[in-house]
Amino acid sequence: MIVFDMAGTTVNENMVVYKTLQKAINEAGFNFTMEQVLAEGAGKEKVDAIKTILRVYAQKQDDSLTESIYQRFIALLDKAYDTQDILPQNNAEELFRALKEKGILVVLNTGYSEKTAKQLLAKLRWKKGEEFDGLVTATDVQHNRPSPDMILLAMKQFGISDAREVAKVGDSVIDIEEGANAGCSLNIGITTGAHTQQQLRSANPDHIIDDLLELLPLIPTLKEDHIISANS
Repeated sequence: MIVFDMAGTTVNENMVVYKTLQKAINEAGFNFTMEQVLAEGAGKEKVDAIKTILRVYAQKQDDSLTESIYQRFIALLDKAYDTQDILPQNNAEELFRALKEKGILVVLNTGYSEKTAKQLLAKLRWKKGEEFDGLVTATDVQHNRPSPDMILLAMKQFGISDAREVAKVGDSVIDIEEGANAGCSLNIGITTGAHTQQQLRSANPDHIIDDLLELLPLIPTLKEDHIISANS
């Protein structure tokens, strides 16, 4: 099984979520840059992202302010999705087809809520059982990244007990930390999203790639008996 992050990894939404997050926070009286928002917020469940950004850059810990910003973020994001083009990341669909041919499960996971994730999937016209096999969102677990809970839930859903049967691919440091905490046999950073190669390297991934199809030559490093058929 390979667990893929969504925005920035398999989904190209032109950073609309982080642009919207930045706007919602700054409307509350701040002036954070996109670099700051990505550095502390990338890959995280969005309430946690807001809390972290406020704590690190403004030394604020205010649950009511966080909730207010989050509600504004959700409202702005709904409007943004009405006009924003949502596209597959380069070669995402080609990779999914290749993995299906190899009998490898494709699971999407995300720090977004279930509602936001399904909005993205609807825009893409990706369907469970076709382009991907499973979806796990921040809504589905008690502890979010870098906790391994989303990956562990995906493993449970498909009857996988050994994390060596799992690889994780994501565009942020917290994706790599999530995979490492789950015990995944491969933790792979990709440079198409939130974090730079240098930032990704700080999390000690097994590999860093620039395009999703670069994943294919790495798959044989998963033991053959750790590849689980999508039909099993």
